[in-house]
Amino acid sequence: MLVLATAAIADCLATGASAQVELKTYADADGFIDVQKLTCAQLAGTFQEDADLLSTWYSGWYNGLAKRRYINIPRSREAEHETIVYCKANPDVKVIRAIGMAFDRMRKERGIVCRSDKSRLARRRPA
Repeated sequence: MLVLATAAIADCLATGASAQVELKTYADADGFIDVQKLTCAQLAGTFQEDADLLSTWYSGWYNGLAKRRYINIPRSREAEHETIVYCKANPDVKVIRAIGMAFDRMRKERGIVCRSDKSRLARRRPA
């Protein structure tokens, strides 16, 4: 048992892993978290259940902006995974940007064009 514990600690030290903190660590005095200021390092440093909660919130926020009232659970989990992988490689990026990039990449791969994308394309076309 001591050998396993020592190996786990050595692995954390070798990978540069740090202690995880609860998401509420980033809340203000009133208990609110400014989700637009959270960094990838902060997301990567939370517990998995906190990352799940935050990812679900972001998914709902994006779906609300798109006037969608549903959730695709497998796609949400895929977006969360891509966001966390991206965040581990880019700790200084804001989570809001990382998840937006994951959503954009997933839409592009699936050939999904949003209304906002269509309006941007229309503005770029010469008259």
